[in-house]
Amino acid sequence: MERVSAAVILDAQGVVKGWSEGARRLTGLEAADAVGRPARDLLAEQPTPEAVAALAGAAVLRHRDGSTSTVNVSACAVLGDDGRPDGYVITADPPDADQLTLAERAFQQASMSMSVFDSRQRYLRLNEAACKVMGVPEETLVGRHFPETVADEVHSRGFLWHLRQVAETGRPLRYESFTGAPALNRDHAWTTDMWPVRDSSGELIGTALAAFDSSEQYWARQRLALLNEAAATIGTTLDVVRTAEELVEVVVPRFADFASVDLFDWVLGSEEPPALAGTDIALRRIAHGSGTEGTPEAAVHLGEVDYYPPFSPPARAILESRVMQSQAGEPAFMRWIAERDSRAPDGRRHRVGAHSMMAVPLRARGTTLGVAVVVRIRQSDDYCDEDAVFAEELASRAAVCIDNSRRFARERTTALALQHNLLPRGLSGQAAVEVAHRYRPSGSQAGIGGDWFDVIPLSGSRVALVVGDVVGHGIPSSATMGRLCTAVRTLADVDLPPDELLTHLDDLVTHLAGDNTEEVAELGATCLYSVYDPVTRRLSFAAAGHPPPAVVLPDGTARVVDMNAGPPLGVGGLPFEAMEVELPEGALVALYTDGLIEDRDRDIDHATAELCRALTAPAETLDALCDGVLKAVLPEDPSDDVALLLARTRALGADRIATWDVDPDPERVAATRQAATDQLTAWGLDEAAFVTELVVSELVTNAIRYGAPPIQLRLIRDRTLICEVSDGSSTSPHLRRAHAYDEGGRGLLLVAQLTKRWGSRQTGSGKTIWAEQPLPPV
Repeated sequence: MERVSAAVILDAQGVVKGWSEGARRLTGLEAADAVGRPARDLLAEQPTPEAVAALAGAAVLRHRDGSTSTVNVSACAVLGDDGRPDGYVITADPPDADQLTLAERAFQQASMSMSVFDSRQRYLRLNEAACKVMGVPEETLVGRHFPETVADEVHSRGFLWHLRQVAETGRPLRYESFTGAPALNRDHAWTTDMWPVRDSSGELIGTALAAFDSSEQYWARQRLALLNEAAATIGTTLDVVRTAEELVEVVVPRFADFASVDLFDWVLGSEEPPALAGTDIALRRIAHGSGTEGTPEAAVHLGEVDYYPPFSPPARAILESRVMQSQAGEPAFMRWIAERDSRAPDGRRHRVGAHSMMAVPLRARGTTLGVAVVVRIRQSDDYCDEDAVFAEELASRAAVCIDNSRRFARERTTALALQHNLLPRGLSGQAAVEVAHRYRPSGSQAGIGGDWFDVIPLSGSRVALVVGDVVGHGIPSSATMGRLCTAVRTLADVDLPPDELLTHLDDLVTHLAGDNTEEVAELGATCLYSVYDPVTRRLSFAAAGHPPPAVVLPDGTARVVDMNAGPPLGVGGLPFEAMEVELPEGALVALYTDGLIEDRDRDIDHATAELCRALTAPAETLDALCDGVLKAVLPEDPSDDVALLLARTRALGADRIATWDVDPDPERVAATRQAATDQLTAWGLDEAAFVTELVVSELVTNAIRYGAPPIQLRLIRDRTLICEVSDGSSTSPHLRRAHAYDEGGRGLLLVAQLTKRWGSRQTGSGKTIWAEQPLPPV
């Protein structure tokens, strides 16, 4: 503090009549507070008689803040006309530094900012730290009202309010703020303790404060808060791009003015990570963000591939697997900025002021996925070591989320490809129904489900319509779905009734889960198996824990078939019940999985009613109707996979079917063969007569010889010519190799060679042996 002498003028009675600036600085009292008061009121101790007689000596002064100080004073009498003293001029020098008390030294040298105000918020004392923060010497502030020394801002008004509260209430307060200061180039966090100062009588004479710079603790709390926010906001979806965008949104603008995320291309595909060499590293820009609208700092557009040379901080971060810090003035930083500016000269002005950056590798499970770059432009602080630790922790969390998204995407792609290969692609080869189908995978984080459907041509122009749903999600469910698809096709080839087929399928699921009881739930499934016969126009079906089919009649009437669904597959030991309904030609049958009508936020009865209404909506084609049903019934973001199979029934009229009852007499074979030939002539199929005669002859002869009455022959003219011979025996025929001298055993072998395919199926009264032969093109 500048040394300024103090001067005081007293009258003959010792009352203060004059007060110098030096006296104000020495005692903290304004002239208005001192003039008119007895001089002895300004002393903490009465002077010694020797000092009074000598008009010189040591005096102990009382400061306005209650402290005391010892100074050397000297007095000079002012003589009147009569030569007698009319008053005195007293001068005093400030104490030397060596004369400062320990308390005064501690106050001046304290590391925290300390100040003393009077009861009207005027400066009385400041220590060196406070003067450094304010940027001016103590003499400039002492005696001035606090609002005069700072800008009129929210923080300043809050600070003044707290000072006044302490002066008015006499109670200490704590004030926390984040603001700048006149002599500081950036905002700081301050924790300020304010307390009242009282004199020996207990009267409040001022306010003192100590302000602690808590910026480090503040930023540590901010970084912890960002980490907590990152844990809640990064990885909300299993989408790689969205996860990268969430990382950018967390760090901009609170931690960085610009941020970008670049990933290797293999992270977005299914390839394995390539070996990194010393050449330029190719990364694809996935996300970036900025505190400035439009992100003008970006030199690379979203989705573009950029090549980072080995010297660049992002490449070094990847190659060395550590955070790379770089500041303005460092060669690597300036070289990187210059390279960015050369890439996008129009955006150069937006990078002016960039002074600190970090390149952080995105590593998860020991593999580097890419790099995140954060840059500070408008924020004045450079990144420090604590920021690097924070960035590494944040990048590690984000990288795990990105890797999870990548793994989910790869598994989802694999499951979709598996399902695409397992589900039927073309549904030709049958004429009983016109079909259309849709499979809609959900976007659920649980993964692709095991929904499936199939259309299986059966003998006698019949067709099997199947839908199923495997419990669980992902590749295991898709694999199980493939097993069930194959099993259903195998059992359908045996031509079992729906309830018997589901019983065998239930045994299969139970057997598959039998070796490991933990997988029983994963191998559980539901299934609806139905068979439509265009000759009888009847649909027979049975369900294993699956929603019933919906039927729309030609008159527009729509309903869900009331049926008793059996237990899901894999429960075992419980029967399945078959049902049968007769459908007119042109009826619509809808088979679907539960994802179409069941959801945690939807009422199933309401969804079912919406399905029936959607099925009756006009549509030009079945494919268009499929799309309309999904649009009308499904929510915007379905939580489960959906399979939908629509089938419009056709019918074979009497003009395309011929039936004969055959007497069990070998002599009737020729007449039966001739009747079949005549029917082919009536149908205009003379070219097929030769093969048909042989097939009819062999099948009818076998039925008479090895079967049991009643025997019936039926010819069906569909896309193929079907010959069926039924009898009352349940014994199934089989091919065998006849020896050279055997008299029989070659009939079925001959049928197999002459026809497209043949087989047998069990009926309620016996069996039916059938054979199909292609028809010549029309």
